[in-house]
Amino acid sequence: MSRTAKLANKLIGTIKKSDYQVDPQIDAHYIFSIMAKRGIMKAAGAVRFRTLKNSPFVGRGVRIKAKRHIALGPGVTFDDGSYIDAMSSGGVSIGQNSTVGKNTRIECVGSLKHLGRGLVVGDNVGLGTDSLYGCAGGIKVGNSTIVGNYCSFHSENHISADLLLPIRDQGVTHQGISIGANCWIGSRVTVLDGATIGDGCIIAAGAVVTAGEYASNAIYGGVPARFLKERK
Repeated sequence: MSRTAKLANKLIGTIKKSDYQVDPQIDAHYIFSIMAKRGIMKAAGAVRFRTLKNSPFVGRGVRIKAKRHIALGPGVTFDDGSYIDAMSSGGVSIGQNSTVGKNTRIECVGSLKHLGRGLVVGDNVGLGTDSLYGCAGGIKVGNSTIVGNYCSFHSENHISADLLLPIRDQGVTHQGISIGANCWIGSRVTVLDGATIGDGCIIAAGAVVTAGEYASNAIYGGVPARFLKERK
């Protein structure tokens, strides 16, 4: 193993507080370029979040609104192009070693008529790239959950019961979304307001998760998502 790889293992392991081993097939030049970028991201985080004890890694083109409503654990990453609007009653709280993927948007205010409830993310969570988190009704994501790319979460739903009134004038509901620990949310999954996903669940790629309870340690898929089998 190269000296660069050994150094990377030590640095990453220290940040993540766990044993970390770089694949020995990755050449030293590539490892060095990644480490250099991470150093730049850490410096950017220290400047943009100078009042926080745990400054994050901040990539290029990251846009952040309402920073005073953001709480972060150590080792958090906002990857390139991500957007965070934390204006809400609960703000945005992200646990240690969690990542907001490239071009992912976190929006806590549905409109100026309603102050959103916000987002709570546990430790060691990966929020995949190119995703949307609409947090007006509140979203919770448990520890060690991974979310695939191109996913969307909508914790707000339009009321449409009155046929004589435009839907846009009938208001909205905010039941919220809850995702347990150790879940795997596949690529292009859509999760709607009122969904409660138990610990250890797998949601198959492309599924639409509607309001309701989804039991722990099970696999769900389809449109709308339905029970497929237990994890064994």
